[in-house]
Amino acid sequence: MNSQPALSVVMPILNEERHLESAVERVFNQDYSGQVELILALGPSADRTNEIAVKLAQKFSSIKLINNPSGKTPTALNLAIAQASHEIIVRLDGHALIERDYLKIAVETLQETNADNVGGIMDAQGTTDFERAVARAMTSKFGVGNAPFHVGGKAGEALTVYLGVFQKKVFEKIGLFNEDFVRAQDWELNYRIRASGGKIWFNPKLKVTYRPRANLAALAKQYFQYGQGRRRIVNNYKQSLSFRYLTPPFTVLGLLVGIIFALIGWIWQIEILQLGAIAPLVYLVAVLLFSGLGSKGLTLKSTLYLPAVFICMHICWGVGFLKRL
Repeated sequence: MNSQPALSVVMPILNEERHLESAVERVFNQDYSGQVELILALGPSADRTNEIAVKLAQKFSSIKLINNPSGKTPTALNLAIAQASHEIIVRLDGHALIERDYLKIAVETLQETNADNVGGIMDAQGTTDFERAVARAMTSKFGVGNAPFHVGGKAGEALTVYLGVFQKKVFEKIGLFNEDFVRAQDWELNYRIRASGGKIWFNPKLKVTYRPRANLAALAKQYFQYGQGRRRIVNNYKQSLSFRYLTPPFTVLGLLVGIIFALIGWIWQIEILQLGAIAPLVYLVAVLLFSGLGSKGLTLKSTLYLPAVFICMHICWGVGFLKRL
């Protein structure tokens, strides 16, 4: 008899024509003998995503296609989970490329640790000079902090993990993804799992290749929404607030106050206020320093993109957080 349990893989899909085929091929090219079904929750994409999904469903008989008219990620996940046939749920994205042993390691970890959710590293890798710069920033402590799923670490219990492989019974116990959280819905779910006495387990062997945003405008929108999502988390779970999450909004406020003071000081010739220029100068020096330290292995063009990427991520995240006020 097959000792590897059957799995239901759920994917929220929206505007993923660049990566969807590769992501799906990875699911069905696993070193895993158990039955695998894949449920694609299709949003109102503006590209050829849904056309590609239909062709993939014709190629792989174990693909289910369902509609997600709202296009929202948590809604897509909930619709897909409701259609899942099996007791282990694997959450993936349409631009997430899993390693060949991902499902095997994930299930083994789930069974060995008796965790409610296991996950690993968001291994950002770009294919263009700009994307490589974003990938480097997304795996840098200066760029995104010290969360293990970004920068790595030892296996063990964690606050949250990237994507996740779940015992289906956890959704029956605490409920599905909160559809009010367009962003950070995974963190919010993991918080409820931990609050209910459940366990989140990080395994660095679980690496998922993540494709970063392709341009600065898309990156700015993403991190602005990340900041909004984090603020909503703090509003609902005030005990989750930490210094790490306050760093970007404090940076934005510090830069804004420093620039205003400096401008007033220069206009009215008030020397003490002119010292406000120190704030943006110190930040700029820090950005250039960490860009230089993080440029190893990058092309010259990617290296030149890196300061703008760091600034975009920090400022947009911070502004998104403050806007929720």
